[in-house]
Amino acid sequence: METVKGPDSKEQRIEHMVTLYQLPLLRLCIMYLHDEEQAKDVVQETFIKAYRNLDGFRADSSEKTWLTRIAINTCKNVYRSGWFRHVDRSVTLDMVAGHAVPTDTGDNELTTEIMNLPVKLREVALLCWLQGMTYDEAAATLGISPKAVGSRLNRARKKLRSALEGSDEHDPA
Repeated sequence: METVKGPDSKEQRIEHMVTLYQLPLLRLCIMYLHDEEQAKDVVQETFIKAYRNLDGFRADSSEKTWLTRIAINTCKNVYRSGWFRHVDRSVTLDMVAGHAVPTDTGDNELTTEIMNLPVKLREVALLCWLQGMTYDEAAATLGISPKAVGSRLNRARKKLRSALEGSDEHDPA
């Protein structure tokens, strides 16, 4: 008996995921790695890993959470590599694919400060603020508790407020 590929074939599922999540994952990886070309490679590797492991995806979490977890782990692997530390990874806002042009200098400064946060704080900021994930989704993605997500976001806010305090463009409200 031969198996016929239906509308939910593995290839079609991955194509659907790529259509939905490629750009958000690319933005996340650029902000995480500060290197556009490496980010593109990581996103491609993310979908390759997802394709290979699609049969094992139990849907305990959403596809978005699963793919984001794969992308973050892949970013961490790239970040740990020895040569990565010796490359100029200066990222500008115009490098972030699909990033809307900031309405004022304060938006530009805020995004720059988010990109300069320590990794643990930057991760939750990117997931919750850029990707629009809930605390539960971000917690599942990072393998931490929702309470830890909230705590890290509060620390990120404090660091950002402190970094932007002297700016004339910053609105303290």
